[in-house]
Amino acid sequence: MAKQYIKIRGASEHNLKHVSVDIPRDELVVLTGLSGSGKSSLAFDTIYAEGQRRYMESLSSYARQFLGQMEKPDVESIEGLSPAISIDQKSTNRNPRSTVGTVTEIYDYMRLLYARVGIPHCPKCGREIHKQTIDQMVDQIMAMPERTRLQLLAPVVRGRKGEHVKVLEQARKSGYMRVRIDGNLYELSEEIHLEKNIKHNIEIVVDRLVVKEGIENRLTDSIETVMALSGGLMTVDVIGGEPVNFSQSFSCPDCNISIDEVEPRSFSFNNPFGACPECFGLGYKMEFDENLMIPDPSLSINQGAIVVLGWQSCTDKGSFTRAILDALAKEYHFDLDTPFEAYPKEIHDILLYGTGGHEVKVRYKSQRGEGVYDVAFEGLIENVSRRYKETFSEASKAEYETYMRITPCPVCRGQRLKKESLAVTVGDRNIYEATNMSIVKFKEFMDELKLTPMQQTIGESILKEIRARISFLIDVGLDYLSLSRATGTLSGGEAQRIRLATQIGSGLVGVAYILDEPSIGLHQRDNDKLLKTLFHLRDLGNSVLVVEHDEDTMRAADCIVDIGPRAGEHGGQIVAVGTAEEIMANPDSITGAYLSGRIRIPVPEKRRPPAGWITVRKAAENNLKNIDVSFPLGVMTCVTGVSGSGKSSLVNEILYKALAKKLNRARTIPGKHKCIEGTEQLDKVIAIDQSPIGRTPRSNPATYTGVFDLIRDLFASTSDAKARGYSKGRFSFNVKGGRCEACSGDGIIKIEMHFLPDVYVPCEVCGGKRYNRETLEVKYKGKNIYDVLNMTVEDALTFFENVPSITRKIQTLYDVGLGYIRLGQPSTELSGGEAQRIKLATELSKRGTGRTIYILDEPTTGLHFADVHKLIEILRRLSDGGNTVVVIEHNLDVIKTADYIIDVGPEGGDKGGTVIAKGTPEEVSESPVSYTGRYIKKYLM
Repeated sequence: MAKQYIKIRGASEHNLKHVSVDIPRDELVVLTGLSGSGKSSLAFDTIYAEGQRRYMESLSSYARQFLGQMEKPDVESIEGLSPAISIDQKSTNRNPRSTVGTVTEIYDYMRLLYARVGIPHCPKCGREIHKQTIDQMVDQIMAMPERTRLQLLAPVVRGRKGEHVKVLEQARKSGYMRVRIDGNLYELSEEIHLEKNIKHNIEIVVDRLVVKEGIENRLTDSIETVMALSGGLMTVDVIGGEPVNFSQSFSCPDCNISIDEVEPRSFSFNNPFGACPECFGLGYKMEFDENLMIPDPSLSINQGAIVVLGWQSCTDKGSFTRAILDALAKEYHFDLDTPFEAYPKEIHDILLYGTGGHEVKVRYKSQRGEGVYDVAFEGLIENVSRRYKETFSEASKAEYETYMRITPCPVCRGQRLKKESLAVTVGDRNIYEATNMSIVKFKEFMDELKLTPMQQTIGESILKEIRARISFLIDVGLDYLSLSRATGTLSGGEAQRIRLATQIGSGLVGVAYILDEPSIGLHQRDNDKLLKTLFHLRDLGNSVLVVEHDEDTMRAADCIVDIGPRAGEHGGQIVAVGTAEEIMANPDSITGAYLSGRIRIPVPEKRRPPAGWITVRKAAENNLKNIDVSFPLGVMTCVTGVSGSGKSSLVNEILYKALAKKLNRARTIPGKHKCIEGTEQLDKVIAIDQSPIGRTPRSNPATYTGVFDLIRDLFASTSDAKARGYSKGRFSFNVKGGRCEACSGDGIIKIEMHFLPDVYVPCEVCGGKRYNRETLEVKYKGKNIYDVLNMTVEDALTFFENVPSITRKIQTLYDVGLGYIRLGQPSTELSGGEAQRIKLATELSKRGTGRTIYILDEPTTGLHFADVHKLIEILRRLSDGGNTVVVIEHNLDVIKTADYIIDVGPEGGDKGGTVIAKGTPEEVSESPVSYTGRYIKKYLM
C-alpha cells in the first residue's frame, strides 16, 4: 500500500515562514529543533488546531455553541488530516478533587467493585454486617447441630433509659410468657420494676426450640414474628453456646448502627453521599498555624513575635490589639517582654485559644476618647480565622492564607470518605487503603484478590477493566504513583503520561496523536517503556507526532522533522526531513550534528572542589528513609535518580523550603527533617523554574529583567523629554500619562463576537503602539520607545552599545541564547524554557555575593541539544562566582558536566528514598547499584 502523508502547504502561524512539508501518516514522527524555532507552532497551533477545527465543523451548530470556537490557523491547506488529540503538559487539572484514579477512571471502576462485591462492616466495632432474608436465617439455624436448644429473642429496647412499663405491658397483652432484661430471664406474669436512670436491654422470648427435622415452618413463623416486633433484628440464644445475631438490613445488631444501602456513589469523595462531612471530601483542612503566625518564638511580643495580619500593630502602644494584650497581661500576670517560648502552657493557650469566655477589662484611648471595654478574648487563632472568613478582599484572603497550613482532616484522617464507606472492604482492605498503595503494589493486590464464586461472577468484568488500565500506567513508567495522588502535584511529564495511558485504554484507531515532550521527568531507564507505548499507539493505526528533544526517541522514530535553523525570527523553516541517519548526514541540521557527534557538549577537564558543605539531617518527607545528605558549596551538584525516587522531596520540599524560611524569611513549611547544618555559609536561596515570568501581556523580558527602567530613565534624560517636562513615568504603558488611553496601553482591543471567537484588533488610535502621539515624538538615536520595545535583543545590543548599564543586562539575555526575542514580547508568548532563561539572565546580571544557592528543577525541559549546551555554560558561570547550583536532572549531558552527583534511589516510591551513590560523575559511574552511573558511563568516554 502506498505511503500516505499529511500534506501541509503554506503554514505561517507565529514565526513559521510559509512552510510546506509532507509528514508520513500512521508513523511515529518526531518534530525537533531549537527552543523557539516553531515546533509547537507547527504541531499544536497548525496541525492540531486544524484537525480539531474540522472535527468541530462536522458537528451541528447547536452542539458547537457549547464547545467554544476554534480559530482557523494561518495555513493555506492541509490534506490527509485525521481527527487530532493533543496530549500536552498544560492541560493538567489543578483541582484538589482530581486524583490519578479519577483521571484514569480506575477509581470509577473501584467504586463499582466495592459497591457490588464489598463486604460492609460496622464502623464502630468492626464486625461484618450481613443483610439476610428470613429464608437465609432459617437455613443458618437449621445448619446447627441436631438437638441444639435455642430461644428466639426479639430485641425491643436497646440501651435506653426508663422503666419501660408500656413495652412490658404490651408484651404481656400479646400473650408472651418470658422476657430477658439485661441478660436475666423474667416471667412476664411477675411484677417487674426497672431502675429509671439506667440503660436497659429488653428482649422478648418469642419461641423456644430444639433443632430437628420438621421445625422449618414453625421456625419461619417465629422469625417473622420476631422481625415484626423488633424492626428487623433477632438474637438467637443458643443454650450452652454463643448467641448469634441476625439482621434484615445492613445494621450492626451489637452497636445499633444501621448503614445505608451501598452504592457506587457511597465511595465518591465528590458526592455528599460518600464524602466526609467535616472536610467535604478534600481530606484536609486549611488551618492557621502557630509556627507561621509566630515564626520566631525567641522574640517577645514587644519585639514583634506575632507577625500575622491584623496583629502586626501590637508592638505599637496606641493600637487596640496592644490594649487587649496589656489587659490580658494584667489579668493573668505575665509580661509582654518575656520571650514567647518562655511562657507557661496556660499563658500560651490563653494567647492562642482565648480566655474561654472570661472577660477582661480593656482600656483603649482612640481619637474619639478613652473607654473601658469588657472583652472576652477569643484567642489569636480564632480571631484571625474569623477575619479570614469575613473579609471580601481577595488580596487579604491570599495574605491570610500564607499563615495557614494544610492539615489532615481530624474526622476522616485524610481518607476523604464517611466512616460507613471506609468500613466496606474487598480483600480485607477498604477503598482508601487500596488506592493509597503504589500502583505496583496495587497490581499485586488485584492479582492476588480472592473472591467467593458469586463475587467472582459479579466482579469479573470490573476487575478486567481495572487490571488493563493499571498495566497501561505501568507501561508508561508510572508504577511508583498511587491512585490517590492529587493531579495538581504531578510534574508535566507525569500528567502527560497518565493521559497517554488513558488514551491507550480507549483503543482508538486512525487518530493523529500530538504529544509535547512526554519524556520530561523520565529517567533514561524508563525511556524504553515510553517508546513501547508510543509504538503501540502507532501500531493500532494512528499517526503519532511527538515534539521531542530526547535522543532515544529521535533514534527510534520512523521520521524526524527538523525545524530551524535558529530560534524566533531566525527559525520557522524546515531544515531537514527523514530518518535519524538522514538527519545526521545533513550538514545544515544542528540536531544532526549533535546526534552524529560532530558537535559535542564537552566534559569539563577538571571537577571543581567544594568550598564547604551543608548537611540535611534525618530527611523523612514522603518516601525519604530518614537520611543524612551533604550538598557541596561553590560547585554545581546534580541530584539524580529514577522517577519517584525522592529527589523533589529532598531538594524542593526540604532543602529549598528550609533555606527559604531561614535565609529569605519566607513563610514556608519545610518537609520532615531534623535540621540543616552549615547554613551560615549562605546568604540567600533562589529557585529558578519554568513558570511564566508574568500572567498578562503587560509583562515582558524588558520589565522582568529591569532593563526597561533603565531605558525609560534614558528616554527621560533626552533633550526632547526635558523640554516637554516628561519624567520616566511618561514612558510606562501601565500608568496614565504617556500610554494610549483608548486601549489602556495594551496595543490591542478585544471585540466580543458572541457565538464566534473573540477578535483582537490593533488599537486604531495608536495603531498597536501602546503610547500616545506626544510620547512617541520623543526619540533617542532616531528611535522612539515603541521602536525600542520592538527590537530583538541582538539589535538592542548594538543600539545601546554606548550605555554600559543597559548593555550589561541585555548582554546576559544574549548570552543565554535569547538574542531572537523582542524586548517587549508579551510574557504569554514565551515558552517555559525561554521564561526560565530570562530568569537566569536576570540572576547573571546581578552583582553576585558568591554566597547564593540556586535551585533548579529539570531546567532542560523543552530545550534542544544546542540550548542545553548554552544552559550548562550559564550554570557553570553562576557557580564560577562561588555560588552554589543544585539541579534536579535526568539529562545526561547536564549530569556529566556536574562537579558532584547525589543519586537517590534505587527505585521509585516505597523502594526509593535513600542515597545510593554520591561523588563526581566518574565515581558514580563505577557504582554497581546506580542506574544513573550505568547510563552516564558512555557519556564520559
